[in-house]
Amino acid sequence: MAGSSNGKHKIVIVGGGAAGLELATGLGQTLGKKGLAEIVLLDASMTHIWKPLLHEVAAGTLGESEEVDYLAQAHRNHFRFRLGKMEGLDRNKKEIYVSSTLSDDGEELIPKRIFNYDTLVMSVGSVSNTFNIKGVTEHCMFLDTLSEAFKFQKRLIECYMKSYIGKQNPGDKPLSIAIVGAGATGIELSAQLHEVTDVLAIYGLKEPSNVKLTIIEAATQLLPALPKKLATATQQQLLKLGIDLKLGCRVVEVTKEGIQTLDGEMIPADLKVWAAGIKAPDWMKQLDGLETNHLNQLIVDQTLKTSDDNIFAIGDCAACPWPGHHVNVPPRAQAAHQQASALHTSITNRLKGGASVTYVYHDYGSLVSLGKYTTVGNLMGYLMGSVSIGGFIAKVVYLSLYKMHQIAIHGYFRTVMLTLSNLFRHSAYKKIKLH
Repeated sequence: MAGSSNGKHKIVIVGGGAAGLELATGLGQTLGKKGLAEIVLLDASMTHIWKPLLHEVAAGTLGESEEVDYLAQAHRNHFRFRLGKMEGLDRNKKEIYVSSTLSDDGEELIPKRIFNYDTLVMSVGSVSNTFNIKGVTEHCMFLDTLSEAFKFQKRLIECYMKSYIGKQNPGDKPLSIAIVGAGATGIELSAQLHEVTDVLAIYGLKEPSNVKLTIIEAATQLLPALPKKLATATQQQLLKLGIDLKLGCRVVEVTKEGIQTLDGEMIPADLKVWAAGIKAPDWMKQLDGLETNHLNQLIVDQTLKTSDDNIFAIGDCAACPWPGHHVNVPPRAQAAHQQASALHTSITNRLKGGASVTYVYHDYGSLVSLGKYTTVGNLMGYLMGSVSIGGFIAKVVYLSLYKMHQIAIHGYFRTVMLTLSNLFRHSAYKKIKLH
């Protein structure tokens, strides 16, 4: 069984997020480098960024050095990168169909293509779940991809300038930003935007009192993944920053002017961000009969295999059982990291005629960063149980999660060099992007 013209076993990974890029890098180092397999990574973007950092991109506080160029990564780690978006699958022929790539002007740059495979790994991540609420798609911005985060950042600066520089009396009406969803993304974005407001005030673009930040959440508690004690501490910190919290408010419609809630309140907003839930992309429901759940996620067993013996799924697009719990493995960065490691071992064993390993999710807790203000969370372990942490210790642990991802794709030495480089860069350059 060979999927490439050179007779090598062909492994195609669709999606270069945290799980997909870590898997492609690892397989490239162990199989591609030795000529034991051909590894191909397919993604619709040219660059990768760790998804938990997208709120910093949106606020303009993250440097471009954090982006990873897929082509350079592939060259260094003995796999191939192909630009494109998957649009279909033929399981009998072992082929995936990739749509054409267009320029910003609509010109076709790369025509439609077909890739064959021996082993296929779906790692396309997730997108925002709008729950079919009227007006969300038309009037809200999203933070699902790097391009959407850059789009938000550009729109943010435009709104700042329009509401301050473009008016004779800029203090008449504050710039209003509403974030729907009080999960980690919504909370972290709100704190980051508050920090940006302070920096812009230093630059003379805006007074902090002239920006109104609102978080709207259908549940009665912030951060359901965290213990109530930590959620309460986070809530107190946000209130201290002057962020308006509207808990127990269900959104029924979004308009150009603002957000309509079930109780009849209209919350005005110049900028509206939707961070109220996730699902796998809609096209996942039509992958040649592969079983999906109500969130379009591919249903996998504990070896991360779908109903097709040659197709696996990892990351947010996979519905993986969590033994001992009534829910699937949660869509977190730590889960993606663990799944990439487990599937790396399984695929390596598979090529040797061995068995797949059983993936068991280990929950090491949850952390939420409030930018320069604080970090809160809980750590979990076999010896200490659940321990609540905050402040400097939590910030260090939060940073270590990202460093684990960097080590997986860059190695220890390169990660240390990148970290030192960023420290020097941050001391010499502006704190936020203004373009």
